[in-house]
Amino acid sequence: MTSPVPSVFETSRPASADYLTRLAASDAGRDYKGRMLDALELRAGLTVLDAGCGPGADLPALAEAVAPGGTVIGVDRDQAMLDAAAARGAARSCVELRRGDVHALPLDDAAVDRARTDRVLQHVDDPARALAEFHRVLRPGGRLVMAEPDWDTLVVDHPDPALSRAYTRHITERVIRNATIGRQLARLATDAGFRVPEVIPATQVFRDVRAADRVFGFERTTRRAVEAGYLTEDQAAEWLHHLADGPFFASATLYVVVAEA
Repeated sequence: MTSPVPSVFETSRPASADYLTRLAASDAGRDYKGRMLDALELRAGLTVLDAGCGPGADLPALAEAVAPGGTVIGVDRDQAMLDAAAARGAARSCVELRRGDVHALPLDDAAVDRARTDRVLQHVDDPARALAEFHRVLRPGGRLVMAEPDWDTLVVDHPDPALSRAYTRHITERVIRNATIGRQLARLATDAGFRVPEVIPATQVFRDVRAADRVFGFERTTRRAVEAGYLTEDQAAEWLHHLADGPFFASATLYVVVAEA
């Protein structure tokens, strides 16, 4: 950069488990996760799948909602995430953890009453295949609740809108594999055999640059945008300094999609 990056930004990427845990604890995270929990319509005795459970931030709430007599199955392909989830839910006998991939879930056909997946499909190789797997493991009449962002909706206020557009375009084209998955979920779920009774938009608004940076990693992502040719060094410095010094505003929309088998 042509001038020092303001100190309000994180310079090193947090560990994945730490990032997911603090996102769950943020105001924006609690808001949409609460909507997901409500949409699942859980009750005692149900079996619920948390696909891509990560460090298990959502497992305790799921376990409480299906007690007594219910079961929560957390699946993740990363053993380190499962180890973190085990530490979080060790005292809950109703929680099972299994290593596996959403493209080939380690469950029998019609094994669960409810399923959820949270910000996972934006990263997978084949979202349609994952949706087919969810349909396979859900019992007839079962319910799937998904939450995914649409990164094209990310807007960040800046006096030069072209810089904001370049930043968002870099994310949608280079950073996130399935960047517009949020808008695609209803169609993909329908194609997989689900009925989609509800789509709930959750627009997350950020007025504090530090809080937003903990989600978006502005300095790290801007550095990658420079390397990829979306911003020049001077533009990146201008962009970051305004975010740090000026009145801050950013927003992005995540969609909670309810699907019934």
